[in-house]
Amino acid sequence: MKLDVTAEAFRLAEVFTISRGSRTEARVLTVRATQGEAAGWGECVPYARYGESLEGVAAEIGDLPEGITRASLQEVLGPGAARNAVDCALWDLEAKRSGKRVWDLLDLPAPIPMITAYTLSLAAPEEMERAAAKHAHRPLLKIKLGTPDDMARLEAVRRGAPKPEIIVDANEGWTAEVYADLAPHLVRLGVTLVEQPLPAGQDDMLAEIARPLPVCADESCHDRASLPDLKGKYDVINIKLDKTGGLTEALALRRAARAEGYGIMVGCMVGTSLAMAPATIIAQGARVVDLDGPLLLAEDRSEPLQYDAQGVHPPSRALWG
Repeated sequence: MKLDVTAEAFRLAEVFTISRGSRTEARVLTVRATQGEAAGWGECVPYARYGESLEGVAAEIGDLPEGITRASLQEVLGPGAARNAVDCALWDLEAKRSGKRVWDLLDLPAPIPMITAYTLSLAAPEEMERAAAKHAHRPLLKIKLGTPDDMARLEAVRRGAPKPEIIVDANEGWTAEVYADLAPHLVRLGVTLVEQPLPAGQDDMLAEIARPLPVCADESCHDRASLPDLKGKYDVINIKLDKTGGLTEALALRRAARAEGYGIMVGCMVGTSLAMAPATIIAQGARVVDLDGPLLLAEDRSEPLQYDAQGVHPPSRALWG
């Protein structure tokens, strides 16, 4: 079995901004795992917030021994982008070699379409209001926030989109005081979930202040080892394959989190349909699905995921799994 890794860039349809910065393209690493005539594919998005870079992650993958298996991969690499791309490529390779779908290999029901959030990036209130109006037909909007003056943005989005369900993502951008002030207004405006209001590692106050709506751990939750520190602070966890280090750990994290009473959100970095494809398995039955990465792109894989009024559909064989 051989692994090849390639850096690729996919243009975004519009500039995408969160509290930590802006981007105009999705920069990804594509992994191809080959054995005989069969090939499996995986994608990851190295994330600087977690100390990752395209070059560093590519080097991690390049240093893996030939013939590595999914089981040994969990021991050799920790959670993160490198393990994700390889783990998903190995799942796809097994599916291609066996003639089965990945969910059949896992003895899971075939996935069905799931409604996904559509993300509005951080901008001036008037810009966010226009974006909300443009996407007001969607059932679920996710708003990127994370500044001390977010109240005007919240009001603007709700004016632009009176009907959709709204969730907000602060990307660690608030203090406990800012969140406590905003929380009643989030409820008033019909927000149903807030994601990572405080910085990871500085979120103990969430156990001490009122949580009038569900709080979701994103940067604070990577894999199963994260769970003990979330108790009493969070109600929901956001599972992202680039954080868990692939589908294998994501499945284990979902089981463990549900057993401890957490709701499940399934999210993504800004990547292509190849990155989202394995996450459609994790998304089954999730409280919130946020797999809109391809909807933000100006260009995608040749066999993209299907998005329609039913939501995001599971991948075709030609794409993954």
